[in-house]
Amino acid sequence: MLAKTNICDLTLDQLTKWLMTHGERSFHAGQIYRWIWQRQADNFDRMTDLSKPLRKQLSDDFHIGRLGLIKEEQSKDQTRKFLFRLTDGHTIETVLIPDENHSTLCISSQVGCTLGCRFCLTGRDGLIRNLSPCEILAQIRDVQQLMTHPKRLKNIVFMGMGEPLANFDAVIAALNTITDRHAGLAFARRRVTLSTAGMAPNIKRFGNMADVNLAVSLNAPDNPTRDRLMPINNTYPIETVIAACRGLPLRPGRRITIEYILIKGVNDSADHARRLAKILHPIKAKVNLIPFNPFEGSPFERPDHQDILAFQKILKEKHYRVLIRRSRGRDISAACGQLRVKK
Repeated sequence: MLAKTNICDLTLDQLTKWLMTHGERSFHAGQIYRWIWQRQADNFDRMTDLSKPLRKQLSDDFHIGRLGLIKEEQSKDQTRKFLFRLTDGHTIETVLIPDENHSTLCISSQVGCTLGCRFCLTGRDGLIRNLSPCEILAQIRDVQQLMTHPKRLKNIVFMGMGEPLANFDAVIAALNTITDRHAGLAFARRRVTLSTAGMAPNIKRFGNMADVNLAVSLNAPDNPTRDRLMPINNTYPIETVIAACRGLPLRPGRRITIEYILIKGVNDSADHARRLAKILHPIKAKVNLIPFNPFEGSPFERPDHQDILAFQKILKEKHYRVLIRRSRGRDISAACGQLRVKK
């Protein structure tokens, strides 16, 4: 007996084609998608606006899959970290960050990461594989099912495990469903953010295909320092990344977010701040300062609080919007740079 296909693996176009080859009307694809992504259906019998013969045919050919929840941890600040098992046994981590009036979900795009940034634990074991669109989307769907108030989930950020632009096609497919208000997960585009370490050629492709927010992890104002922190800089140095950002089409009022992990004695001086302000001048940017989150075996340290504030002050004096990101979930290793593949 052949294993049934997980219907979540089908794009809307693929599902439409399946329906038409089975003599069904194409508009049923949207109905099925809404049942899966908006109504949390786990079986086809729930889809009461479909005919019984169609529901049976769907049941014969497909199942509605979910990720396997291995473990959930909750931080003292109410951040929740989920360890999910994929069908091949590999694992990913997903983080739910509650705020006063909404929640943000930090999702993964790869199992591990190939980039090897020295301040990030995820890449220690390298890249195992890319996630499929379904595996990306399932993190959102499954966490919503685990929430007491799923409608409080307003923000989606591709800031978990992996480099999203290195899994370009799957991420774009997932983004289309995330922002599809008719049949998908119906998140507002302005509330979805993708973070990249700076894969310059794909930044332009991304801008032409996805109308969501972009965050670029820069972390240094000069190539020698960035080389030390991020091996990708040897391929795409700072000037190449800035040029790619400059060419990104932006809606009025939108800005590219520059993420800058502050590391004591490495990139946190006043001179670093002044040089950062200078190199960012060609682009419309706002800056997120992220104090380094230590992990076992790292050679780096978190900066002193006064140095973080001084760095912010210099950028503000240069008329940049600057936010110091508050680390969430550090006590359960759920903060930025602390996610990793579990063996």
